[in-house]
This record gives sequence, C-alpha cells and structure tokens, in this order.
Amino acid sequence: MQLELQVNGQVRVVDIHPEATLLEVLREDLRLTGAKNGCGEGTCGSCTVIMGGKAVRACRTPAVRAAGQEIITIEGLSPREKEVYAFAFTAAGAVQCGFCTPGMVMEAKALLDRQPDPDEGEIRQAFKAHLCRCTGYQKIIDAVRLAGRVFRGEIKPWAGEPAGMGKAFFRPDVRAKVLGEAVFVDDMQVPGILYGAVYRLPCARAKVKAIDVTAAKEQPGVVAVLTAEDIPGERYQGHIFNDWPALVAVGEETRYAGDALALVAARTLQEARTALNCIKVDYEELPPLTSPEEAMAPGAPALHPRGNVLSETVVKKGDPEAALKSCAHVVTHTYTTPFTEHAFLEPESALAVPENGGLTVYTGTQGVYEIYTQLVSLLNLPPDKVRVVNKFVGGGFGGKEDLSVQHHAALLAWATRRPVKLTWTRRESILCHPKRHAMTITMKTGCDEKGNLVALVADLVADTGAYASLGAQVLQRACTHATGPYRIPNVFIRGRAVYTNNPPAGAFRGFGVPQSNFAIESQLNLLADAVGLSPWQIRWQNALEPGDTLDTRQVVDPDIGLKDTLLAVREAFESSSHAGIACGFKNVGLGVGTRDVGRARLEVRDGRVKIYSGAACMGQGLEAVLIQIVAETTGLPADCIDCVLSDTALTPDAGCTTASRQSLFTGEAARRAAAGLAAALKGRTLADLEGRVFPGEFSGVTDPLDSDKEHPVTHVGYSYATQVVILDEEGRVAKVVAAYDVGRAVNPLNLEGQIEGGIVMGLGYALTEDFPVRDGIPVRQTLGRLGLLRSHQIPQMEVHLIEKGGTPYAYGAKGIGELATIPTAAAVAGAYYRRDGKLRLSLPLEDTPYMRK
Repeated sequence: MQLELQVNGQVRVVDIHPEATLLEVLREDLRLTGAKNGCGEGTCGSCTVIMGGKAVRACRTPAVRAAGQEIITIEGLSPREKEVYAFAFTAAGAVQCGFCTPGMVMEAKALLDRQPDPDEGEIRQAFKAHLCRCTGYQKIIDAVRLAGRVFRGEIKPWAGEPAGMGKAFFRPDVRAKVLGEAVFVDDMQVPGILYGAVYRLPCARAKVKAIDVTAAKEQPGVVAVLTAEDIPGERYQGHIFNDWPALVAVGEETRYAGDALALVAARTLQEARTALNCIKVDYEELPPLTSPEEAMAPGAPALHPRGNVLSETVVKKGDPEAALKSCAHVVTHTYTTPFTEHAFLEPESALAVPENGGLTVYTGTQGVYEIYTQLVSLLNLPPDKVRVVNKFVGGGFGGKEDLSVQHHAALLAWATRRPVKLTWTRRESILCHPKRHAMTITMKTGCDEKGNLVALVADLVADTGAYASLGAQVLQRACTHATGPYRIPNVFIRGRAVYTNNPPAGAFRGFGVPQSNFAIESQLNLLADAVGLSPWQIRWQNALEPGDTLDTRQVVDPDIGLKDTLLAVREAFESSSHAGIACGFKNVGLGVGTRDVGRARLEVRDGRVKIYSGAACMGQGLEAVLIQIVAETTGLPADCIDCVLSDTALTPDAGCTTASRQSLFTGEAARRAAAGLAAALKGRTLADLEGRVFPGEFSGVTDPLDSDKEHPVTHVGYSYATQVVILDEEGRVAKVVAAYDVGRAVNPLNLEGQIEGGIVMGLGYALTEDFPVRDGIPVRQTLGRLGLLRSHQIPQMEVHLIEKGGTPYAYGAKGIGELATIPTAAAVAGAYYRRDGKLRLSLPLEDTPYMRK
C-alpha cells in the first residue's frame, strides 16, 4: 500500500506492507537511521521520534497511524537545536556508547518544548520510558537541564578543556552520536544487499536426525540456504576453546536453544524469516542438564568430549585448615548468584561484503582481531582475504567478545557472492549470547579475637552453560579475587566451571568478581558483628597495604589507594544506621601469564597526526583517552589529532577490549609512539615529518597462576574501590557514595560517567535483575522483563576519584570499567543486613521493596 507522510517538513510517499511500523519506514524506506531499533517492543526508547508534538516509540507505532501527522526525527532538528543538544550532552558527560542517545534527545526536545525549565523530578519522569545501560542516567538528566539553560539564554556553550592528562576534554565522538550521525552496523545498506536469518530448535538439547531445506530454497526471494555441510573451513570455533559449532550438523546434539542449524539469505528480511518456517528438521528432544550438580553427577551424559567440567582453578597460600582451628570466630555460608543479561542497547549485527576476491565484515565487537582469526579459519581463506571493520559499538560489557552474527553473515555472503546483513532481534540476542555466570559459592572465613582475618576456604561452582566462551578465565578471576582486597595469610580456594545445557556464560563486566565479592563482603559483616567492630573498621584494619601479598602471593604495589577510598566514604557510612559498605578490587590486563600486548601507530599526514589502534571503543571513551595521551606527550593540540580504531586492514592488533586493559595497555603504546613523535618534532614542524610513522607497543609480562615463584606477578596492576549504599526509611536506596583508586584520571568527567553507570548496573544486579532459566530456556525473552533500572529509580550518586599515581605506564591510568560495578551488590546487601538483621545469601536480594510481585 502507498502511504503519505510528513517527515521533517517534507512530504514523503512510500510503498509499505500493511503491518509496517513507523520505525521500519523511517529506517529502511526513508533512510533516516537516527532512530534506533533497540528492542522492537517499545521498552528502550531508542526509536523515539516526535509525532503530532508528542514523543512516541516508532517501533510500536503502526506506520498507517502516522499519516497526516507531523513527524520530527533527530535529523529534523533545527541547526540551533543540534548545536545546543550536541554541546549539552557532551559537556555533561551524558554519552557513552551513544546508541540510545538520539532517542533521549528527542525526548528532551519534547519535554523542553512544553516545559522550558523542568526540575530534576520532571526530567526523571519524562525519561522513565528510556533505558541506558552505560551512563547511570544522572549525567543525562544534567544534560537536559544544561540544554534548557542554553535555550533560555542563561549560559552560552563552551568548548571544554584542552586535551591532556586530567582535563575535561570533550570527547570527539559525541556529536555524531548525539545527532544520530554515528553509523552502527544495522544503519548500513549497500547495493545488492541480502538479509540473513537463522534456524534454531525450540529446545535446549536434541539429537538432530535430518535437515530438509528443499522447501525453504523454493520460497520467494530466497537466494541461499546453508547447513553445516556448506561450511568451507573449520566448523567449530571459540574465543579460547574451539568447542562451539557455527552450525550443528546432522547426527550431532544441540547444546542450547541458541544453537544454529541452518541459515537463509533472501532479498528482504521478511522473506528470509518466512523461509525459516519451511525448514524441516527431524530431531529427538533429549533431557537437558540444567545445573552444574546434574552435569557433574555420576552417569551424566557428556556434553563435550572433554567432559562436563570445563576447567578447575585452585589458589593456595599458607595452611588454611590449620589456621581456621586457631580462629576466635569462623563463619560459613553458601551464596548463590544468577545468570545476568548484558542488555546492551544495540542488538548484534554484521554486514558481510564480498570484495577484491575476499570478504569485508562490518560489525560491532570488542575485538576485531578475535573475530578476524575465527572467520579466516571458518571460511578457509587466506588471511589477507578477510577484513573486519568495527563500526560504532552500542554497548558491550563483555557480551560482544564471542562470535554471534559475524560468522553467519560471512558464510551467507561467501556462498552467494553478495552482501548479507544479519541482525538479531532482541529475543535472539537474549536467547543466544553468553551471560554473566550463575555461581554457587561456599565460603568459610575466620578471624582472631581482634577481627584480623586469618584464613579463608572457598568452593566456587560456575555454570558456564553450553560452551566455554571465557568461562575458564572468568572462574580464575572469581577465585583470585575471592579474598577481596584484604590481608589474609592462609587461603585455599577451589573453583570449577561446569558445562550445562543452559545459555553459555562468558565475559560480563566484573568478569566473575561481582559474584565472589558478594560472598566475601557478606562474610566480613558477620565477622564484624562477632568481634564487635563496625563494618567500616573491620575493613580498615584488614585492608591491603604496600608490601602485603594477595592470595596469588603477588606483592601489593606502593600505589595502592584502598585505604584512601575507605577514608573518603567513612563519614557517609557512619552518618546512617541504614548504610552498607563494601570494598572491591579488580585486575588491569589479562595477566596470569597470558600474552597481553597493546599497540598503536602514529602517522603524520597532511599536517595532522593520526592514531591507529585495533582497540575497540564501545563508549568508554578510549578515543579521547588516546588523543589526550598523545597531546600530553607531544604538546600538540587535539584539533590536529585524529583517531582511527578497529580495522584489521589499517590498525595494529591491540587485543580485545576486556579486562579493563585498554587505557593502560594501548594508552602506554600510544604514549611510547608519541614519545618518538615528540623527539622527532624538536626543531621541526608536522609538515617536516609528513609521511613519518611512529610505532608503539607495550607488553604486560606476568606469571601464570601456577607459578612456583615465591612472589609471582599475576597482573601488571590493580584498581581498588569502596562503596557506601544508604537506604531511606522505606528501605529504598537513597544514595550511593563511591570512592575509586583510579591511578591517575585521564578525563575525570568520563570516569565519573563510567562509574555511575557501573553503580546502576550493580544496583540492578543486587535488587531487580534476574535471568531465570527453565529446561535450559530463558524464561524472560524481552528487554522489558529483565528488571533493568530506569531514570526515576536511580538514587543520588557521589563519586570520589583517588589518584595515587598508578603504575609507571600510561601516566598512571588504571582501568575502572569493571571495578565500577563490583562492590555495589555487596554494599546493598550490607545496608539491608544493618537495617533488619537478615542475612541474604542470594541475588537479587529477597525481602526488599524492589522485589517483583
């Protein structure tokens, strides 16, 4: 049918199918891609546009309802509005990944048009239909108020501080994100494009007997249907272990509900998805193993050739069993934590384009080289025939490290010799990608009569789901951080990561440490009660200091700022009887003997400096960090420095954006490259250096976990934090006061935003987010049912940055992306324990005002 729309002051006529949504028409027909498709259910607000003067969710608005209405998208803002919103959201530090931001801007416009001077409460209510997984909302609220002040003529925009260490430098990527100009993969279209779809079974475990794709191949618009026998290279891939089949073959078992059996490429997305219904699979459904206990039971079917235990980690120091017998007080409890969904706002998407006898894959990932290596193997192509290019990444938090859609788009493109785009629906994203590990932790902790910790014995069992992902490495960090940032001379920790038929579990912000932190911090509260100390005091007297040793026997460096963080929050804790406190720490870098290299290359071209690095920027502000480090080192202004990130054809491999490593590792590589440029600039200009290249590389050398050294170096650095959570009289979180040992702050504004976002994520983990699985199938498969916190539910947040100098690298910068969220759940649990004396052993916490009815 034909539809006439009034969009951004123009009359547009389009041919649509009767069920088309306004979002589909805007994005696919009119190519107005500023409105994003984050959920398709009207939950996230990323698709917000203004229709008839009101903010609406375009994904839930039938296109036919828009006829005769004036529609304004982010592209239709006036030049004045674009300048004001770009400034306000930049200056407030309100943008990280940027996927949700255009929708937020349109909500802000609708609000400020009807109420030019809203208070904070009004802004929170206006934004309650929006989700942001990055920022924690407070800086978005600040941005709206700032924009209002500019529109009212109270202030004029400013330009931010010059680039350099410790400066509130305006991130160069923000303007494009605010105005919807930043290109995410699903925004892309190319000539001759096909659309991909994936066939899966409706159960978690099944024996595949036959796959018949004959009817699917005959459907209108279908160009190709692929099964396992069509894969030209190695079918099994994986981030660490090659245990995950790109397509399950006839005769094999599926291991979870997200396993792919067949792929379809068609001229339209509707045709591809329709063809899936014509694929016939003969299969025998088998009883799934849905818990580690079932999987480890005698006689349990082996889900993988190596058996059902993926890995085991043991950490030992001193003689803990003998030491426990000498303790004045010993507490033992078992703690459980759930799977958690990452809920990044951009669903996974990839566009594979055959060109120059090879394949270019555009995607949003945390590591282009990790994806590249697996695609070369899967396609059986020469390495120079595969290229992976990162577009803007709409959030990751660990959930975009594994292959998801890239390999399937690549297989279809290679088979058809045409471009293929494959984008998951929100349901597919929730169903398929790895989650935070569910864990069961039994911990015995003892102290002397004065409250000094003496010994800790712990057993950790992690449900790693159907495939390894990074399960072995997550288990390691959970174990090596299970003592918390405390001096404990006698330790024995055993951990096991176990395969089940649940969704895979892998990297998630904190990488196993939020789980074990919840246990150790709860144990400390009980020991404090037994001894008669305050929760603050027991942490103070056991806090690590320079020269102490971690449970891995690594000696603590002089730059540790843990006690400084405790002092920063002491008054906030002691001022309320309903306050909880927790400390946390997190490694920087991969560590434990793993090869870990950051790389950057500077090139002088056309009077400018270009920074090339394969590091992924997911919204954490890495581009700004690298520019600031180069500016600090060379003295050059930021307006002559550009950053090129994540393209295997252009940028050196800087490793995956994980383990809070990029600011230190790639930051130090950029500093070293910039030092070479600075030396060459003495007595010269950039014009004199035209064409010169300055490489930089930093390798963090560490020892393996089983090192026989007396004091091995497990990681090149650690960051530390303390959080205080204060409840109001009704038992709701009223305020969070957080202090972070950041080494040295590259950009304090960006750091605060990351920390606030991490705190809100931790609050959700503690109070509202759950991910129940029944028979291996996620029970909640929509974004709106995940329990994600929204703007009107967020408490006040007060952030203290502690700068102790940091490591000798990257001017002392230490990553805090993961640390930001680690202590929060334990601090919340401590607050409720002090309020009602009830020990809560599971997350999300029971008997709170946040519990679902």
